[in-house]
Amino acid sequence: MFGALAVGESRVRGLLEGEDVLRTAAAMRQLGAAVDRREDGSWHVHGVGIGGLCEPADVIDMGNAGTGARLLMGLVASHPITCFVTGDASLRRRPMARVTLPLTEMGARFVAREGGRLPLAVIGATEPLPISYTLPVASAQVKSAVLLAGLNTPGETTVIEPEATRDHTELMLRHFGAELRIEPHGARGRTITLIGEPELTGRDVDVPADPSSAAFPAVAALIVPGSTIRLTNVGVNPLRTGLYETLREMGTDIKFESQRVQAGEPVADLVITAGRLRGIEVPAERAPRMIDEYPILAVCAAFAAGRTLMRGLAELRVKESDRLGAMARGLTAAGIKVEAGEDWLAVEGMNGKAPKGGATVVTNLDHRIAMAFMVLGGATAEPITIDDAEPIDTSFPGFAELMNGLGARLGV
Repeated sequence: MFGALAVGESRVRGLLEGEDVLRTAAAMRQLGAAVDRREDGSWHVHGVGIGGLCEPADVIDMGNAGTGARLLMGLVASHPITCFVTGDASLRRRPMARVTLPLTEMGARFVAREGGRLPLAVIGATEPLPISYTLPVASAQVKSAVLLAGLNTPGETTVIEPEATRDHTELMLRHFGAELRIEPHGARGRTITLIGEPELTGRDVDVPADPSSAAFPAVAALIVPGSTIRLTNVGVNPLRTGLYETLREMGTDIKFESQRVQAGEPVADLVITAGRLRGIEVPAERAPRMIDEYPILAVCAAFAAGRTLMRGLAELRVKESDRLGAMARGLTAAGIKVEAGEDWLAVEGMNGKAPKGGATVVTNLDHRIAMAFMVLGGATAEPITIDDAEPIDTSFPGFAELMNGLGARLGV
């Protein structure tokens, strides 16, 4: 998206060619940018500059890409164009009002289904207005959508977050040449101010491996006795490493080696060794730094000694599926004792013993639920079946091949 708004060419190496990313690339082409993949695996984006997006001739289908859809709305909201956005059955169930509310304050208009759901029309502002917006809940998606809209808005656009969320957008904005001011807000929050109408310049970007994707083989190693793996070139942005902090508190041996910085992002090689796990209480304030990793953490907790209590999980109710409910049902079916509330989950660990397994889990088109239970099935007494593996390609193409290469036995 930043390459599409930049002047000149951006070259991207290490791009995750998952369905979400491919849908986003296709959307940028529909908005006027030239996006192509070269034989060496690098991607090249020729941008149209701030304010240069053109009106798409057809509906933009974002598939299962919830982040992509919300950021796209911010991107279009400050351009005087109309854009129609849809997605798959899972994405069409997800609420979008948390994004459309601040973008409406900036002058955009939206026509959506009940509850602000897709399909919807984005009618961009002809004269966008800068705003100061305080996030009602910690959400990097909402923050990023407002900042993207602020790029083509005169003046200063400000987002106030009571709890600091992942800052990939801020780092990338600076990398492409935007001017930002970031100041502390309260005990744990930040105020981010963007100077509108900059000239972004095409840049080279080396994308580190996604810490959320790395979590699946990492936990697989932790729950299979005798395992050790090295995961190379993983992003270890402090606002994304809540899971690894939690796993260390549970007694695991995780090392960050060869730490370095790429395009403003901290990167390291992770070395993970299986060991004895203990149950802990995970504080609610850590949730913004690991919100996508709770499903796989719940799997890990099943093998710990004692009870693991996870708080602050309300956001999991409105992800690709109700992830909190899906984990509680699936773990129970696999013979693991679980309690769940509206925003918390407690897992009674089996102290290293293999759970019974033998369950068939309904994934509700959720890639992280599917992968979490495939990892669990690698360590249960009886196999675990998921109803649909296709959504895994949303974020982790090649997941089955990678896991089987590590010694798992995943098959259709």
